[in-house]
Amino acid sequence: MPRTILAVLPALLIAATAVPAQAENWFSGDWYLKVGAAGFVAPNFKGDDDYRFRGQPLISFGRQGSSTPFSSRNDNISIGILDQGYFRAGPTGKLVFGRDSDDSGDLVGLDPVRFGGELGVFAEFYPVDWLRLRGEVRHGIRSHDGIVGDLSADAFTDVTPTIRISGGPRASFATNDYFDAWYGVSASEALASGLSAYDPDGGVESVGIGGAITWKATDTIETSLFGEYSRLMGSAADSSLVRQRGSVDQFLVGVSATYRFDFSM
Repeated sequence: MPRTILAVLPALLIAATAVPAQAENWFSGDWYLKVGAAGFVAPNFKGDDDYRFRGQPLISFGRQGSSTPFSSRNDNISIGILDQGYFRAGPTGKLVFGRDSDDSGDLVGLDPVRFGGELGVFAEFYPVDWLRLRGEVRHGIRSHDGIVGDLSADAFTDVTPTIRISGGPRASFATNDYFDAWYGVSASEALASGLSAYDPDGGVESVGIGGAITWKATDTIETSLFGEYSRLMGSAADSSLVRQRGSVDQFLVGVSATYRFDFSM
């Protein structure tokens, strides 16, 4: 599935890079920049059954429209180069903080996943004014050599002028290089860790659901309370690390805050 998604990357990139050629003043107009952070309790590592507090930056950049585009804690750092209001697309990136034996005794004997990142493209579409569909495809840098794809759908409604509730399904896919970094156990790692050797394939990593309550404190400040549940699937669920020392059920709960800068160029 990720390789199928990857096949559309050239078309998205061509569409994104073709826009500036239309006119010299493509960058003129009204723009917004959202910056903030989220703090949440999540598993120590992918597939673990012990939890700890984590942090995540939130950054989004794009054109101002008739209404502020919906945003979610799941959205990675994004720049909406192509922005038609109901459709946005452009580059996206994610920091990968890695994993080693300092995070958990369950990881002793396993090779660390190094700090790095993922770079790729995103696209989101509003088929109706209360539903956003979003997809991301990213390639690992330093932390792994795989390709990752995320899909999500979020329905949202404003229960008051300042409070919004939202939620919907999520799914993640990846190639075998990604699975090997996070879920694989080589023969040497098996001897050092006591886990069974495991060579994963690519495919679906997880499916789940998430939701949030967002409070628009001011015209520029938003805060939210969010929660998510995901279940590891396929090669992730079959990993000896998950079966012997973790859980296929993954939970997350946290809070976030963002500040919006509006400006013109």
